[in-house]
Amino acid sequence: MDQGKIFSYPFVLFFLATVLITGANAHNVSTEVPFRDDFPKDFIFGVASAAFQNEGATREGGRGMTIWDTFVNTSIGMIHDHSNAEVAVDSYHRYKDDVKLIKEMGMDSYRFSIAWSRILPGGKLSKGVNKEGVAYYNNLINELLAHGIQPFVTLLHFDLPQALEDEYGGLLSEQIANDFKDYVEVCFKEFGDRVKHWITINEPLIFVLMGYDLGIMPPGRCSDRHHCKFGNSGIEPYIAGHNLLLAHSAAANLYKDKYQASQKGVIGITLFTDWMLPASTKEEDALATKRALDFSLGWFLEPLVYGHYPAIMIEMVQDRLPMFSYDEYLKLKGSFDFIGLNYYSSNCISNDPPTNATKISYSSDSQTKRGNERNGVVIGPKAALDWLNVYPSGIKDVLLYVKETYNNPPIYITENGYPSNTTESFEEAITDATRVNYYIQHLYHLQQAIKQGADVRGYIAWTLMDNFEFTSGYTVAFGLYHVDRKDGLKRYPKDSSRWFKNFLHPTK
Repeated sequence: MDQGKIFSYPFVLFFLATVLITGANAHNVSTEVPFRDDFPKDFIFGVASAAFQNEGATREGGRGMTIWDTFVNTSIGMIHDHSNAEVAVDSYHRYKDDVKLIKEMGMDSYRFSIAWSRILPGGKLSKGVNKEGVAYYNNLINELLAHGIQPFVTLLHFDLPQALEDEYGGLLSEQIANDFKDYVEVCFKEFGDRVKHWITINEPLIFVLMGYDLGIMPPGRCSDRHHCKFGNSGIEPYIAGHNLLLAHSAAANLYKDKYQASQKGVIGITLFTDWMLPASTKEEDALATKRALDFSLGWFLEPLVYGHYPAIMIEMVQDRLPMFSYDEYLKLKGSFDFIGLNYYSSNCISNDPPTNATKISYSSDSQTKRGNERNGVVIGPKAALDWLNVYPSGIKDVLLYVKETYNNPPIYITENGYPSNTTESFEEAITDATRVNYYIQHLYHLQQAIKQGADVRGYIAWTLMDNFEFTSGYTVAFGLYHVDRKDGLKRYPKDSSRWFKNFLHPTK
């Protein structure tokens, strides 16, 4: 196949996507195609990645072990294809070429994460700073800036240093906030003269749900002894989540007090959220939907905005939910310049009261059940991952909910993307019209949210290229670029990358 001819006519992509949209109206989608000019001039468009998923070189450059290194090497059957991230997509060695891919699309920014254990291999400042790690990120940042791309830096994206897990149980100890503060200060000192957008922590909800309630991500703790050797699903998720909020507060206040005035950047946190719809017209399902939102998005956003947990969580979890001291409340409330939101999917919520067989856990505490049918009708097609129901208007709904419920904070969409199966042929992987349609739909509804007053400052797509997708390994692909794992990790542009290029800089 002639690779060049596939992408010769960018407007053909708009036509193909419009055809797909027209046939998809059963799932509450728009027939309109958004354009760059529909968004504010200073609106940021970017693409995202994460260190553990992209860098590889896990045993190079002085990097220390992370809890993810341990998990993929010791957890039998947890990674779907039994793969690991020792090479991933090798961006540690190929970052210059990868920056060119971002530039080729015309993106304004690149969201990447710094591996804590590449900066502090022992997890703690007292155990020394790794100069090779600092040099790597300096080089990456400088390469981005040389190509006119803004670095958007996440400080913790699930890959906690294993040394801290071994020493005091990682997120289960309040000590994590002190060590996180020391680590981020190294980053502020070394990179803050050029990095103007900082994200403290990525998706605390997913971190604690998967790692401490379900036990299917590191550190692999839960109550089910058939599945986890250690853990308590009814207590530890709340402790870990609480300590992540304290760690965020420590980092954000350090930046604001000591570095922001001179470095002139902004700092926030990225939260994961689905949109929630009642599964029926029953009042009990409407109430359950609000509980589901409070137990997920509200669990972390309410303390950040108001300084306390949602009232329904306090009522239902009771003494298993830690409380903030008055000093912690003062430091936590308002400890952000922006909120990052990762949105992929929506769920239909029904009331699910406990029975005698219900075991105490974070997952059961909200007394809700998730599905993808509303009044017996599926709200949208499923993607390659079973949890992802394609419901584009959900991105607008959740933004307007945040606007009304949490005082309309400045927001960046820090992840949004569509997975496909890696069992596709090369041609199928490259001609990803379904992914193009997903982006068109979500950008349209995002633009509608902005029109209705949501303070959204940017949109960052997940992800630059097909990478290591945590428990899915390499079985699913979100990338705008295809990575051929049988041909030396060669990168190939997909239709989606060409669509973004034309969207951002239309052909005259």
